[in-house]
Amino acid sequence: MDDCTLKQDILWTNPYFAAVMAVIACILWGSAFPVLKVTYAELQMAPNHIAGRVLLAGGRFFLASLMLFFFLQFVLKQSIAVERRWLKPLFFLGLAQTGLQYFFFYNGLAFTGGIKGAILNSFGNFLVVIAAHFLYTDDKLNLGKAIGLITGFAGIFLVNWKPGVTGFTWDMTFRGEGFLILSGLASVIGTFQAKKLARDLNPVVVNAYQLLFGSVLLLLSAVPSLPRIHFTTTPLFWGLFVYSAFLSAAAFSIWYTLLRYNKAGEITLYRFMIPVSGAILSAFFLPDESLNPSVLIALALVAFGIGAVNYWQKNNIRESAEGEM
Repeated sequence: MDDCTLKQDILWTNPYFAAVMAVIACILWGSAFPVLKVTYAELQMAPNHIAGRVLLAGGRFFLASLMLFFFLQFVLKQSIAVERRWLKPLFFLGLAQTGLQYFFFYNGLAFTGGIKGAILNSFGNFLVVIAAHFLYTDDKLNLGKAIGLITGFAGIFLVNWKPGVTGFTWDMTFRGEGFLILSGLASVIGTFQAKKLARDLNPVVVNAYQLLFGSVLLLLSAVPSLPRIHFTTTPLFWGLFVYSAFLSAAAFSIWYTLLRYNKAGEITLYRFMIPVSGAILSAFFLPDESLNPSVLIALALVAFGIGAVNYWQKNNIRESAEGEM
């Protein structure tokens, strides 16, 4: 092992450095919510302009995949080639993780506020915990996880209630909140597929290919509607577009590097920062949104739920490792 590699190993395993980088990755992901809302406004894109948003998503993730391939090839000096047998599972991962997830996410967010979208986006985190209980013998639900799930779902439930003249009313539509929940379901499928592939392939390579395949599927699905897609682009739009591609490439690269050098449970604990940063940034950058008391309570419940689930996940991993010693 050369000095450069040794220094890199020491740096990424440093708990303080790892915590800072995990928070940065989560803030990058959280910033996607106001960025997309401002992008829609800048393009004057109507909520029912599905083809336009699919084209936008496809372009963003195609650019993100190119950034990752460049990063792997020229910065990390790693091969980006994969054996032919991996192309099919990588294609299906891209279909779920990028194609389906972001088809529903982009179109759902058009009918939902940035703050609400940031909170609802955590739905997938809780679904992964429930699905893992049935798929893995060493990842069962326990009391701590159950408390985290109940608290998290309570926050998601609360954010869909709004005060009205006669009291609180249910505020949820299929095209908005429903699509964000379907986005969470697609992310669950992608999460477990990615976990299987990462056992044999470099996780950053896996992500680069799934972004490429998923983005191409999104772009191809928008091709029949190209004659009807008319964007009036601005310098602000192009800046936001490049930034949105960068945040996807950078956040995933940071996250997978952290997972390579640290225990998964200790890193995923910081995922509570995604809804927190997404909600705060949306309130700051979106003129029609604010952090009212019910939203703050819902945000606190979801953040606590994510933190609690991952805290007890980390303890499970530690106890399992100690039992094998």
